[in-house]
Amino acid sequence: MEFWQVLLLFGIGIIAGMINVTAGGGSSLTLPALIFLGLDSALANGTNRVAIFIQNIAAITSFRKENLHPFKISFKLAVWTLPGAIIGALAAVQINDFLFKKILGIVLVFIVLSMLFSPATGRADVVHDAENHRKWMVYPALFGIGFYGGFIQAGVGFLLMATLFYLLRLDLLLVNVHKVFIVLIYTAPALAIFIYSGNVDWLLGLSLAAGNALGGWWAAKLSAKKGVKFIRGFLFVAVLIMAGKLLGFY
Repeated sequence: MEFWQVLLLFGIGIIAGMINVTAGGGSSLTLPALIFLGLDSALANGTNRVAIFIQNIAAITSFRKENLHPFKISFKLAVWTLPGAIIGALAAVQINDFLFKKILGIVLVFIVLSMLFSPATGRADVVHDAENHRKWMVYPALFGIGFYGGFIQAGVGFLLMATLFYLLRLDLLLVNVHKVFIVLIYTAPALAIFIYSGNVDWLLGLSLAAGNALGGWWAAKLSAKKGVKFIRGFLFVAVLIMAGKLLGFY
């Protein structure tokens, strides 16, 4: 691997890490970059998981330093994504995702843009709120999100944010904290499957991961300090970029 490739992946990783932690869709940058460097789609998919895994460890560490660590609740939610993530990763090299990505692009526009202009409740522990009659719906939703995350990853942050925001009525800052932890948990078995199948390039993956980790660390810190307005603005830009990519506008 040449030095310019290390610098390229490190720089893209910083941007992708910030996008992933603050909103979602950073993999729409990293996957094409890995393919540009000569990896096939399965190898790029697996290599990208190394960066996602390390990025979220850095982001969780940063959130803890900002005194944001509702990780017991995060873990209870994350468990429901694990079966789907394992199935999705096993299917990743076999299923054609072209049509699904087009449909997802349209869905993202309506779900996430409507979320941007809806008021957050700011309640921190709604998972245990017996009055929330819709809370049971989060569990099958998390299973489906786990499958999609294990299968392709790109854009999964948007789906998690919409699910936690609408069904659990969480403040966007808490949504981000839970999202990062959930993705870390389900990425572990998905990454293990890609490693076992020989679909990880460690040199490229660790170069990308260094950038992702730095970007994720700063994104978590900025989110904690600047709050919901910062997240809403970042999310607005990120969803337009992601939807345009999925719909083939560029």
